[in-house]
Amino acid sequence: QVQLVESGGGLVQAGDSLRLSCAASGHIYLISWFRQAPGKEREHVAGIRWNDDNTYSVKGRFTISRDNAKNTVYLQMNSLTSEDTGDYYCAATNSADSRVYAFWGQGTQVTVSS
Repeated sequence: QVQLVESGGGLVQAGDSLRLSCAASGHIYLISWFRQAPGKEREHVAGIRWNDDNTYSVKGRFTISRDNAKNTVYLQMNSLTSEDTGDYYCAATNSADSRVYAFWGQGTQVTVSS
């Protein structure tokens, strides 16, 4: 069973940087970060494949990376604006055949004040 635990959210000022962490366990094929701003639909922010660290669909100003020793995926966010405010979730698939993210963390909140 895949388990995901996010951390690192908080209140920051516009222009600041923030790094979110997603501690993962279980068999994972792909991990992505999503975010949901108040009143908006959830959107994909960045993804990384577990076995080769191939990244995809990474939004500008963001970097996704993985620490193999810590089984943790990071989302580095730079030059934050109020538009980046929202709940951030990591989600995972455990198979290349998966078309949906079956596993989700509880989320971490990011608030950017201007």
